[in-house]
Amino acid sequence: MEAARPLRADARRNRERVLDAARASFREYGRNAQMDDVARRAGVGVGTVYRHFPDKAALVEALVSERFREFAEDGRRALEEEDDVWEAFTGWLMRCGEWQESDRAFCEYLTNAVPHETKALVAEREGLQEVDRLFIEKGKRAGVIRDDARPDDIPLIMAGIAATARTGGIGNWRRHLHIALDGLRSASDRKLPD
Repeated sequence: MEAARPLRADARRNRERVLDAARASFREYGRNAQMDDVARRAGVGVGTVYRHFPDKAALVEALVSERFREFAEDGRRALEEEDDVWEAFTGWLMRCGEWQESDRAFCEYLTNAVPHETKALVAEREGLQEVDRLFIEKGKRAGVIRDDARPDDIPLIMAGIAATARTGGIGNWRRHLHIALDGLRSASDRKLPD
């Protein structure tokens, strides 16, 4: 299989303009944003948008990829820089929640428009699943995360944060996160269901 050629500088700039415009359009119109809206906002023809992203689902997946990459990079930094694994873990999840609170359109797409299988593939590709695994393993070794916790518990927590953050004033994602974290602490003596 032939390796994908890197984009020319002007094509890279156009792609970034399209992604910036998509973020803004989805923030303004939510799931009703159209490719024409994105092209107009980016100052490019709709054909340019479709050259980079064959449909709206591909455009949304690119935005989810960017956010998952940011989550993974921040998680790796926390694991490297923070000596206390529990502080690193809780600080990382708090920052992820703050990012989601600031981007409700992302939360809406994450909870309503992106299939679970796609989210899992993107998380694996961007290294987010590896960061989840490292946090759980390191936390268990340090004795701060319960023995029956699994790496796939973290996406469940993140989905709950996204759903709560998406509702704005109706829910309190910080409260949700603290309740979830209390359930992951090793001090709990209640066994989790499979």
